[in-house]
Order: sequence, then structure tokens, then C-alpha cells
Amino acid sequence: MVSDIDVVPDDAWLTVPAIVELTGRSLQTVRRWLQDRELVGVRRGPNRAVMVPALFVTEEGPLPALRGTIVVLTDGGMADEEIIRWLYDPDETLVGGSAIASLRAGSKSEVRRRAQEHAF
Repeated sequence: MVSDIDVVPDDAWLTVPAIVELTGRSLQTVRRWLQDRELVGVRRGPNRAVMVPALFVTEEGPLPALRGTIVVLTDGGMADEEIIRWLYDPDETLVGGSAIASLRAGSKSEVRRRAQEHAF
């Protein structure tokens, strides 16, 4: 199934090769990030390429605060597409207006607390 997530703009996704280029890391490293749940992605587009929301990645690699939140939501039974949707869903009570914006702003504890409430 090709993802139809609409909370992430079409131009705000990165392919695995684009993440390699952005971070300067090897293809194997980026694939390991996906396998180890430091990043989550979904298959999109006509080629069903694995794509990751751009806000999940910095030039150094995966957003450091992301992994723990992914783990909490996964443990709560959420699939990758649901995790992405939850992180991007508008929430004006969070810094930046969404969980991913709040993580990028450094509010990891509040996002994790809400993830735990949502997941369990």
C-alpha cells in the first residue's frame, strides 16, 4: 500500500538517498536508522520508495528526541503511518503547534508524556 498521509506536505519528504546526501552518512547507516527505529518512514509515490518526513532528520542524522517517542508509540500499537500522523497532527497546546515541532524546539518530556497517554 502506498501511503496517503496528508498531514505532511508532498515536498516535505526525503527519500533514503536524499537522507544519505543530507547527512553524509552511508546508505547502510540510513537503513540501520530505519531498522533500529531511530526514523520511521512509509512507502510513497509511484515507485513506492521509502520516504521519511524531512523534519525527522537533521544534517547530523535522526532528530535525537525522536527515537524514544517512536518507541513509546510503537509499544502502544501504532503503525509507522499512524506515528507520523500523530507527530504532525495540529495541537496548539504544544510548542510549535504539533508534536514534531515541539520535539524540534526541545520539549521532549511533554511530547513523551502525551505519547504515553495516547499509546496506553
